[in-house]
This record gives sequence, structure tokens and C-alpha cells, in this order.
Amino acid sequence: MNSTLLPIDYSVFLVYFLIVAGYGYWIYRKKKKEVTDTKDFFLAEGSLTWWAIGASLIASNISAEQFIGMSGEGFFAGIAVAAYEWVAAIALIIIAVWFIPVYLKNKIFTMPQFLTRRYNETVAVIMAVFWLFLYVFVNLTSILYLGAVAINGLMGGGSLHLIMIGLAAFALLITLGGMKVIGYTDVIQVAVLIIGGLATTYLALSIVSEKSGAGSDAINGFKILMQDAPDHFHMIFSKPAPGAPQIEVDKYLVLPGVAMYFAGQWIVNLNYWGCNQYITQRALGADLQTARTGILFAGFLKLLMPVIVMLPGIAAYVLYKNGQLPQLENGSKDGAYAAILSFLPAGLKGLSVAALTAAIVASLAGKLNSISTIYTLDLHKKYFARDSSEKQQVWIGRVTVFVAMIVALAFTWKDLLGIGGEGGFTFIQKYTGFISPGVFAMFLLGMFWKRTTGAAAIAGVIAGFLLSVFFNNYAPSVLGHETWLYTAYETQERSGDIVKTVWRIPFLINMGWSFFFTLVLMISMSFAGPKVNPKAFMLDSSMFKINNRTALMIVVTIILLTLLYVRFW
Repeated sequence: MNSTLLPIDYSVFLVYFLIVAGYGYWIYRKKKKEVTDTKDFFLAEGSLTWWAIGASLIASNISAEQFIGMSGEGFFAGIAVAAYEWVAAIALIIIAVWFIPVYLKNKIFTMPQFLTRRYNETVAVIMAVFWLFLYVFVNLTSILYLGAVAINGLMGGGSLHLIMIGLAAFALLITLGGMKVIGYTDVIQVAVLIIGGLATTYLALSIVSEKSGAGSDAINGFKILMQDAPDHFHMIFSKPAPGAPQIEVDKYLVLPGVAMYFAGQWIVNLNYWGCNQYITQRALGADLQTARTGILFAGFLKLLMPVIVMLPGIAAYVLYKNGQLPQLENGSKDGAYAAILSFLPAGLKGLSVAALTAAIVASLAGKLNSISTIYTLDLHKKYFARDSSEKQQVWIGRVTVFVAMIVALAFTWKDLLGIGGEGGFTFIQKYTGFISPGVFAMFLLGMFWKRTTGAAAIAGVIAGFLLSVFFNNYAPSVLGHETWLYTAYETQERSGDIVKTVWRIPFLINMGWSFFFTLVLMISMSFAGPKVNPKAFMLDSSMFKINNRTALMIVVTIILLTLLYVRFW
């Protein structure tokens, strides 16, 4: 259980770095145009294959906070947390069939551009500035800080700032080559991520089997997990009865049983995968069939993710429960993944560092590209340099990449935002979850209801945020603990060294009601406008037709998901 890296670990990591850097440079030289334009740099228009799009979507989605956070939730709640990954597979089907055709037919390259075309410049500018702040000060900083902390822990500590600089430099190296370099190097990043993740899961299960006296057998280890922690292998939590143990209440607050499938779970996934520049940008430069196939391929990979990021957490729970994981201090769920990694032998630890680095760098590169795209196309060109050439815009995009990374480094150097103290998942959820209901309502009605007005869109974003804050922080004290809308539960929250008792509504139920009332408001306001808004998108049924290959991929995904839910309900 040595926490330092040996020469063979550094060798494994060096091989990974050289392969990614070399392949990225080869892609850059092979696909480089004589004059790089904005569509080529920001979207890799026509360059990405379906498998590159799918791999890039997953690489951008999975980062250090997923490895650490999802394993931690696996330790705490078990397989129920896989809902975030498995519902995402269905959400990706919806995006591929209904959302992407709207974007591509209307030649949408950025999310603010969608808002400009469908609503007005005011809505677009407000959201462009919001997304830039969100991506730089929340997403970029948290990915960089949590990633550096995770790798620093694996390397024995003492190198946090050096690792930050290394991750930043690696991400810049890839990002400056443009989206096509990001997209194709993400294929290698995902391969390393999956191989390293599966190796860690295999080892974790083998250790469980070995510690139980049944030999080093991963399959047997999985059986032992199911026998020793049966409560960790149920997808649906029952609503806690009065007097229920606090741990049941706390689990339900995170994953509120069947109710979450009628509420926030869909808003989280559809907003993230369908209305997020960081994600949709991978598909916006492709033709419809390539984009659809790539998105559905990402859906297949999402089915596999819980094995990589969740099972090690359940293994850590069983080991800890049986007193076989002393390195997990105080049973902290956020330390579950690191505790499992401490068992890794020489060589495999280097592979795990490579897997974490792949996830972190891919996410950083994706965020940086989205930041430069939104700033260059939606703000700089429109308001600061209307006559700028394609070459100048690409140059501005690259400068933006540098500036964004320097700002992120400055704020993470001494953790000025308190990411470490608050916890990565909590930090991200706190600043993104409140805005999701309003943003998703604005996009959904904008796409599929011709009457929606710009005034309703602005009101919806504001109302969605205010409603989310109200339900999360004030509803139990104002409306009561038990209403026809929700049930609030007593729990404990820590703020620094202070632990206080509070009443909370499950966050996913908060999101569901916030979204519902935002829709009601937007629809009511839009009835005051024309029956067909002049800026409404013209849709026809042919846009949403799918071919046999697409239908087959959808059917297979749904069958696999059905089998998983039947087995683990």
C-alpha cells in the first residue's frame, strides 16, 4: 500500500503522454488546412467521425470529480447513483433524435447563437456572459483543482502546484490545435480512461475476494459485494417512514426513489447533454447521421461508466465495514477511490494516474474550447471586432484559451473559491443546479413551441433560479415540512467546524417543481404574444426520421437498460 510512484509508474505515464501528444500533433498536421477558419478551429467541421464524437463526449463528461464523487456516492448509496449514468443514455437518445436536428438544420454553432435566432440579442448576451463565468470560475477551476489534488494524493503529496501547472500545460497543448485535435485525442483519452478504470475495478473486486479468504477472483469479489452489502444493490430507495434511520433519510435526499424519475433526473441530463455548449459542440460540426451515431455511441459507453467509477466505491464500503480499509479515515466517502488506489501494484498505479490525467485533460480541453468559442463568436466578433477576419478570430480564440487557463490557475493556486472545503460535487451542483430548470425550459419551449416569446425566456431563466433557491433554502420554513408538493426531511449539514440541523427537500424534486412552475410562467406569458412568434423555428416531421442503424442502436440501448433495472430494482 505504498503511496508513492516507482520508476515503472513514471514510465507508463510517459508512454501515455507521448502517445497522446504525438497523435495530437499528427492529427493537427494531417488535417490542417492552408488557412484555418473558425468552423475548422472551433467545430472541426466535417472532420470528426462518429466514434470520435462519441468518445469525445464521454472524455469531456468524465473527470476527477466523477471518479472521486461517483465512487464516494457508490460507497454511501450504492448502485442507485448509477441512475445519473443510465438515465443519461436515454437522454442521449432524446438529444440525438429530437434536439440535434433542430441545431443542425438552423446552422447553430453556439448556444448563445441559438438564443439570438430564437429569441433576441438580450437573452443571448445575458446567457453568454453567464456561461463564460460558469465555465471559467466553476467548471474549469473545479476540474483543475480536484484533478491536481487526486493525482497529488496518488504521487505521495507535496507536488500540488507542479501538477496543476502540468495539467494546465497538457490541456493547452491539445486545445490550441482546435476541436479536431481535441476530438481525436479524446479517443485515446477514453481508451486509457476505460482501461485504467476497469483495471482498478478488477483489482478492487479481487481484493474483496482475497480479504474474504476466497482467493484473488474478481467475479467472486462481485458476488461477495452483493452478499455483504445487499442494500447497495438497489436502484430505487423507498420513501423514509417517520422515525427511519438517518442514513436512509440522507440517501433519499440524494436519490429520492421513483420520484426522481418524474422530476429532476431528466432536467439534469437533458439540460447537460442537450443545452450545454461544452457537450453539444462536438456534434455541431458534423452531418446529422454522423452526429446521431456518435451521440448514441456515447450512450452505449455511459452504460459502462458505473462499472468504472461506482463499483470501486462499493468495494471500499465492504472493505471498510469489515475493518479491512484502515487508510479510509473516519469512513469519508470522498476518500473511497483514493483508498482503493492505495492497493495498486507498481505499474498499475502509473496506469491509474494516466487514466485520471486523461479524464482531467480531456475535460479541461473541452471547457477551454467552449470558452473560446462563446467569447470569440458571440461576444468579441459581435461587439468588439465586427470586421475581424477568420484568421483573426482563430487568433482571438487561442488568446482566450490562454487567458481562461491563467485565470483558472490563479483562482485554484490557493483554492480561493473554497472548492476543497466544500467538496467538488457540492461546489459544482451549488452553482449550476439552480440555473438548470430555467435554462432547460427556455431551450425546450424555444425549440418545440412556436409561441414562446423573448420576454418569457428572460422571465423563465430568472424565475427558474429564484424558484430553485426558494425550494432548496426556504420552502420548508415558509410552506411547512409536509405539503402536497414535497416532504422535507431533517438532516445535518457541516459548515467548516459547525454542524447544524436543517430541513431539506430532495434536490432533484426541487428541480422538478422549479421546472414545472417555470414552464407555467413562460407559457402564460407567451399567450400574450402572437400565435406564431416571428422568430420561431420551422420544424417538419422529416427532420426527426431515423434510419435502421439508428433505430437498432436505440433498441439495443433500451433493452440493456431494461435488463439492468429489472435486475437491480
